[in-house]
Amino acid sequence: MSSGNFKHDLFAQFARVGKALSNANRLELLEFLAQGERSVDELARVSGLTVANTSQHLQQLRQAGLVSSRKQGLKVYYRLSGEDVIALLDALRGVAERHVAEVNRLVESYLSVKDELEPVAREELLERARQGLVTVIDVRPPEEYAAGHVPGAINIPLAELESHLERLEPSQEIVAYCRGPHCVLAFDAVARLREKGLKARRLEDGLPEWRLAGLPVETSAEEN
Repeated sequence: MSSGNFKHDLFAQFARVGKALSNANRLELLEFLAQGERSVDELARVSGLTVANTSQHLQQLRQAGLVSSRKQGLKVYYRLSGEDVIALLDALRGVAERHVAEVNRLVESYLSVKDELEPVAREELLERARQGLVTVIDVRPPEEYAAGHVPGAINIPLAELESHLERLEPSQEIVAYCRGPHCVLAFDAVARLREKGLKARRLEDGLPEWRLAGLPVETSAEEN
């Protein structure tokens, strides 16, 4: 094999990963899997896709080495093949934010108007939470919270936020987070809390990025 053929063949394998990432639905499925292992049925439900379509996307992601699967009974469960997949998604997002004007236009027109305040950095939140200076709320669904969350965080899904306001200390700042830096759930939670007169901000990103940074993560099993 010549050096030219070797390089071409190598790049062809790299391109398999790029091809797998070249679909918005597959990127969203990876974001869901970054929260924890999910079945095909669960992923179809949260993504709004059909089970058949979800399964096809997942198979393409698996062929590219980005996810792995296991079968339990009649169900097939998927998970990310490694933490480096989260780093890949974060790098993709960062490059797009810096070099694709449409990304900034979408963020500024939809998310920035919801929250113009500077988000809380991960290390700052960890330190303030350890000192008991903030209340941290995880607005993701219970199953995602159970798979892993910021230590001490309270799980209050966005749809249940207003019915659980009594769990929040009015005099203490509240920091909300969800699936990632562009997750609308955290933006909406902060907006609703401020409407109720509470001091609230959001974490700069989400649980996957928190875990990737090597910060401590709790699971519901550890708390019981």
